[in-house]
Amino acid sequence: MQFNELKVTGKTSRKRIGRGGKRGTFCGKGCKGQKARSGGNVDPLFEGGRSSLVERLKKLRGFKSPHPKKSVVSLEALESHFKAGETVSMQLLVDRKLIAARVSNAGAKILGTGKLSKALTLDKDILVSKSAKEAIEKAGGSVASK
Repeated sequence: MQFNELKVTGKTSRKRIGRGGKRGTFCGKGCKGQKARSGGNVDPLFEGGRSSLVERLKKLRGFKSPHPKKSVVSLEALESHFKAGETVSMQLLVDRKLIAARVSNAGAKILGTGKLSKALTLDKDILVSKSAKEAIEKAGGSVASK
């Protein structure tokens, strides 16, 4: 290595804090107050005494369950979308657009509104009301029990 090949490296800057840090007596923290104290911290939601954003929002009452409700299917819908002797399953209900695919994991329940004249077999994962069960069995179908 030759003398003319040497390179000058610049000074590395250091973060200096406190009285020896070339920042005067307050060390960059301003004058007095909560944030100037040691360990001082202000709540990030604090807006200087005025009502915070959370407090200004509407106060909605009540409770919304995080669990989705079961989809309801009537006997009339089964009558019009299924042939005699078919087995009704959750997948078939989704395929024939009787229930939405996004809520199909919550389950479905057959209610006894309308009339049924076809013999249908229901899977065990579908719930059935008492009146719907009677109507299905009267038409010659069967309901699988859990």
